[in-house]
Amino acid sequence: MELAAGFPPTTRDDWRRLAVEVLRRSGVEAPSPEAALSSLTCDGVTVAPLYDAGDVPGDPGSPGAPPFVRGARAVPGWDVRQRHAVADPEAVLADLENGVTSLWLVVGDGAIQVGDLAAVLKDVYLDLAPIVLEAGEHTREAAEVLFGLAAGQGVALSGNLGASGDVGAELAARCAAFPGLRAVLVDGTPYHDAGGGDVEELGCSIARGVAELRTLTGAGLTVEQALGQIDFRYAATADQFATIAKLRAARRLWARVAEVCGAAEHGGQRQHAVTSSAMMTARDPWVNMLRTTVACFAAGVGGAEAVTVQPFDAALGLPDAFSRRIARNTQSLLLEESGIGRVADPAGGSWYVERRTADLAERAWAWFQEIEAAGGVEAAGELIDARVAATRSRRDDDIAHRRAPITGVSEFPDPGERPLRRPPAPAGRPVARHAQEFEALRDVADALPERPKVFLATIGPVAAHTARASFAANLFHAGGLATETAGPGADPEQIATAFAVSGAAVACLCSTDKLYAQHARAVAAALRHAGARRVWLAGKGDYEGVDACLYAGCDALAVLRQTFEDLEVLR
Repeated sequence: MELAAGFPPTTRDDWRRLAVEVLRRSGVEAPSPEAALSSLTCDGVTVAPLYDAGDVPGDPGSPGAPPFVRGARAVPGWDVRQRHAVADPEAVLADLENGVTSLWLVVGDGAIQVGDLAAVLKDVYLDLAPIVLEAGEHTREAAEVLFGLAAGQGVALSGNLGASGDVGAELAARCAAFPGLRAVLVDGTPYHDAGGGDVEELGCSIARGVAELRTLTGAGLTVEQALGQIDFRYAATADQFATIAKLRAARRLWARVAEVCGAAEHGGQRQHAVTSSAMMTARDPWVNMLRTTVACFAAGVGGAEAVTVQPFDAALGLPDAFSRRIARNTQSLLLEESGIGRVADPAGGSWYVERRTADLAERAWAWFQEIEAAGGVEAAGELIDARVAATRSRRDDDIAHRRAPITGVSEFPDPGERPLRRPPAPAGRPVARHAQEFEALRDVADALPERPKVFLATIGPVAAHTARASFAANLFHAGGLATETAGPGADPEQIATAFAVSGAAVACLCSTDKLYAQHARAVAAALRHAGARRVWLAGKGDYEGVDACLYAGCDALAVLRQTFEDLEVLR
């Protein structure tokens, strides 16, 4: 059966002709519709408006076979892995009894103490629940506790000891006695959390993986044995197609490393995906449930062997029992009710996904080669920092201008939101959260005895000013500012009187372009006379008495900071 049977055949040229006509009527001039409608990700990957069979880069192979683009194994599904950073045996058992299949334990200062590890795992069946450690300088001691517990239960360990470098090489020899246990974990999420894009995360993780491979083989392991001792961790975001492509590209890159090393059949990269810390918000945190659901979906579709969904309140502090339950049930729903885990590489064959996977892999491989040329991941620290900072700057600019909107924070904030409080969580590495600049302004506004106010000088009838008044209110609310509206009318003195009564010191004109031409100058002058320190205008236009304009794509953060200064909140 041909899905297109009964429809007239179409080509890319047919689409181009139609697109050119639509763009022409819209007043858009461009050399081609692709040039007008394509976009760039923050790390420079082009996303085209249309893909067809000609965009497929080649045969991606089969699941479980080189080059492993379609999965490191042919069996679909994934391991539900939850993270614990405090010594709470009851929480650990509650997770394992209600859908979680493996544990990620953070061990060390400020987290689970090495001496508490045995108590945390006292009632855990180690032959059923794989354990993944994140212990830093305490890795050797934490691993010894695990080996001792396994010996006491008379069972084999599985999971990953989270080691690196010489410690990883030392522990790899002991892992040989446990076929399901690996010693080394290459974590790409620090590059993501610092502000890097997918290209940086992939290139840096592959470079670090190669460094670990050199250390392991230098300690006497064969290439095949060394490949079998390394797992990778990546961030999954609410950009589902970017996450799917990233995980597929990561496997392609690692397969290429294995191929160059003469061990192509052993190059299936084992992946642990964790929902992004950088995308999480402290404001309107309930929306994080939606973000992590999409990210988990993408991680599963992208072929991760294990997935961690962070609780929706993770950015606020220590998650509670409810948020942990929602996190694990998110995975259960996707696996059991939605059936995502029943299909191997469900995105395979999508022209868009295949092309984006290839483009991402190509750029990440070039970045990896640049790191290697600089002496490897350890020697290239300054190069990596500069590259990550540049990507972060581009993303921050998109967030500030709301080209990359954050629901509940930079867009559609709840001005009456009561902040959710959680006990402090153990300190971890710094995370450049996308929402943090907007949220910092909200925190300042919330801490004041009275919320700072902006007066919306609405001109004309309700139908004329509602759209732009709503736009302006949404923008000011994103900084925690209150707004008060003048109501319908166009008399400058009445509007100025309402402004004076409101107690605000900043005003924003809101109406149509036609009414601005008739009234903006007079209303702005009346507001100035009534004491307005700054007069904004919602829309675009140059009118006497108006200081600056608010419009879709303006620098919302700059507008808010300027307003805070005008209101003498920030000095």
